[in-house]
Amino acid sequence: MNHIKHVAIIMDGNGRWGIKHKKSRNFGHKEGLKTVEKIIKSSIKNKIKYLTLFAFSTENWKRPKKEVNFLFSLLENFLLRKISSLNKQNIKLKIIGKKNFSKKMHKLLDISEKKTSKNNRLQINLALNYGSKSELVHSFNEINKDKKKINENDISKHLYTQNIPDPDLLIRTGNTQRLSNFLLWQLAYSEIFFEKKLWPDFNERDYKKILEKFKKIKRNYGNI
Repeated sequence: MNHIKHVAIIMDGNGRWGIKHKKSRNFGHKEGLKTVEKIIKSSIKNKIKYLTLFAFSTENWKRPKKEVNFLFSLLENFLLRKISSLNKQNIKLKIIGKKNFSKKMHKLLDISEKKTSKNNRLQINLALNYGSKSELVHSFNEINKDKKKINENDISKHLYTQNIPDPDLLIRTGNTQRLSNFLLWQLAYSEIFFEKKLWPDFNERDYKKILEKFKKIKRNYGNI
């Protein structure tokens, strides 16, 4: 039976869920945050050590400014309300992605990371302003400073996810079957589960079902 250390999730379908329920896209994002809290609790219950959530991509800046502003306001309110609780639960928060946000947001993220830095029950990697291609370019540029021949280990050491094991599995909700520039290097041997449900409808039972299915998969890593 496969042990699960790291789960990555593309939380797709918030906006569509809001429209489907005759509300706004922003209403869908707000409801999706409730699912995040449920999955965090379930991850702890299932003794998962790393949970990587794709929250905002480098491409998401193309969305309407009103929606982008709402998303960051939602994140800001969540951290202000929940960071103390996360800390008490021994949860570590790490931001992966380009940290070119407003001064206010950058300071809040920095405080949140520092406050939880010594926790080890669960590490939440929040992919924010993240794009896998730009991450790889960043890694190559860091390595190039030493002007040496590059190997796979060098690249891994310079990714945003350095010292974090690659995901055992990826879950993408929203009935869309693509990776969308997410952890392209790290997902090389991850099992991928595409879920039809939109993110706000995804629940602990759906999550547990996928985890149990993963545990029974025969993983060969190129072998027979």
